[in-house]
Amino acid sequence: MKSSSEPPPLISRLTTLSDLARLRILRLLSRQELSVGELAKALQTPQSTVSRHLKLLHDGGWITKRSEGTASLYRLVEESLQPEAKELWRLARNQMGTTHTFEEDDARLVEVLAERREDSKTFFGRVGSEWDHLRRDLFGDQFTTEALLGLVTSEWVVADVGCGSGNAAEFLAPFVKKVIAIDREPAMLDAARQRLAEYDNIEFRGGDMANLPVADGELDAAAVYLVMHHLKDPQSAVLEIARALKPGGRLLIVDMVAHDRESYRHTMGHEHLGFEMAEIEAWAAAADLQLLHDRRLRPATDAKGPGLFVATMRKPG
Repeated sequence: MKSSSEPPPLISRLTTLSDLARLRILRLLSRQELSVGELAKALQTPQSTVSRHLKLLHDGGWITKRSEGTASLYRLVEESLQPEAKELWRLARNQMGTTHTFEEDDARLVEVLAERREDSKTFFGRVGSEWDHLRRDLFGDQFTTEALLGLVTSEWVVADVGCGSGNAAEFLAPFVKKVIAIDREPAMLDAARQRLAEYDNIEFRGGDMANLPVADGELDAAAVYLVMHHLKDPQSAVLEIARALKPGGRLLIVDMVAHDRESYRHTMGHEHLGFEMAEIEAWAAAADLQLLHDRRLRPATDAKGPGLFVATMRKPG
């Protein structure tokens, strides 16, 4: 006999669906059978937290579970739900719509499944995948990206705008004539000077993005990494960089896609919660720059932040 203190089934089901974390899990499990570790990567959530939610969902009859070797795999099979649960799930699914959080979950799920396919190839001894792992073991992960910078014109003058401690400048310096590292914070410039002391073609300049310490047409290219979301007026920054570019010069922007992490405004001083592609297109149009590329970057499954985009713009001429 049921205890009189137990909530009715409807209340229990509504309680389950009232938690965003469990809704995110159910969304992904309705699309793909996943392990605890795969869900943790796709959701950027600790495995212990995912396991706790999965137990509740499994005990409540929302998901199925099967074992494959030592792994437990979970799936939401709509046809197997009880009629009342099926009706509630359909209502919840239709009401969820599309949010930036869900878009990021979906993007990371693609990478999780790609990793699974790669692991499967390795397991079955396919030569191509074996070579990828061997190459990574021998040479690491960064050499491909760094070597591709050899395609950059060696006579370029490039600005690392909002350089911070000089990560981008460090990659660029071996391949271009000069890097101008710009930051408004003296402490950041000092850190960059120490980090990049071995390079004799990096010039450090203090200045704000609203008034860059760069002459008109001085730059062949400019790179702006994870800076725009800190600015009250990103559009003005793009206009100022366009002024400093030569005809035919290029601007590379890497920043966060639009997201829902409101806490970033308070914990990290972000002025913007990422950007929609329409905003980037508007920046380019207002500065009379041609937008060459604007695409979302593949997310790293071990990363904890929102997704990133890259946008490349070109000054006519």
